[in-house]
Formats: sequence, structure tokens, C-alpha cells
Amino acid sequence: MSEFSDQELLERFRDPSGSQKHYAFNLLVKKYQQRIYAHIRRMVIDHDDANDLVQNTFIKIWSHLDGFREDSKLFTWMYRVATNETLGFLKQKKKRFFLPIGNAEAVLQAKLIQEPGINANRLELKLQKAILALPEKQRLVFHMRYYDNMKYEEMSQVLETSVGALKASYHHAVQKVEKYLKED
Repeated sequence: MSEFSDQELLERFRDPSGSQKHYAFNLLVKKYQQRIYAHIRRMVIDHDDANDLVQNTFIKIWSHLDGFREDSKLFTWMYRVATNETLGFLKQKKKRFFLPIGNAEAVLQAKLIQEPGINANRLELKLQKAILALPEKQRLVFHMRYYDNMKYEEMSQVLETSVGALKASYHHAVQKVEKYLKED
């Protein structure tokens, strides 16, 4: 199977006959599912929650793909959908369990230790705890920049925030993570 460009997939998805819609969407899912999952998993830690959110994300993408205006790259738009789904989920989880922000992070840290998919070596575990200690926005920016190597311009489109604000958030996040890692 040769890999189609995003533009080719969009054209197939939008084909007026509709004959290629499902095929094109399946290829789109195969192309981006792992990256979307990794992004969501880093935010929610729990594998089952991440899987549910990936499914919800692709359902939303399916229902809104016809309206995608191509103001940004397709993956940037999909990443924004995944980010919004994840942030909404975390917000609902905090409300549902009446968790103050600090307690929500403690719950995520407990899951981090229990998750079999997380490599439990000491330094990596400490890094993950440091990241979880960040405020939500800084944590998200840190993930996008550090793990996904996203450019600030792309992050700006995803988060609808200025590049300058994102650079400041990332800088503060890095300082906090470094400080946390130096502590014993």
C-alpha cells in the first residue's frame, strides 16, 4: 500500500460520489492513530482513557472533516481536536471527582507508577512526575515541544495562543522540570 499525502486523502474523502470516503478515512486513521494516541496518553497517563479519547477524537474528526478549511496542516487540525478532547476530559474528571488541581495531579502520578506501559526506571519516572507537577497549560506545551518536536507556529495554531506566550510557557516549564529533577 503506497502512502497517500494528506491532500490526496482529503480529496478521496470529499469525492462527490462518496465511494472513497470510508477507505480514505481508514487510511487517515492508520496514518495518524499512533501519534494521536501518544499525545493523548502523555496527558492522561491511563491506557484505557487514552484509547477512549482516541476513539472520540476520530469520531469528531470524521464528523467535521468535510468542513476542514485547510487553514492549517491536516495533522495540526487533528492534533487540536485531540488536545481539546483531552483537556475537556481532564476538566470533566476533575469536576466529577471534585478534585482540586493538586489532587488531580496526585491521582495521575499514582496511575503513572501503576501503568505497565510506562518504563519505570528511576530517572524516567522522576521526569514524568516533574511534568505532572506542571500547571496544565505548561504541561501541554512541554509535551508538544519536547516529545512531539512541534514548532511554535504549529503549537500556536493548535492552542490558539501567540508564539511568544508559548515560548514563555515552555521556558518556565523547562525551568520547573530541571529544578524538580535536581531535587533529591
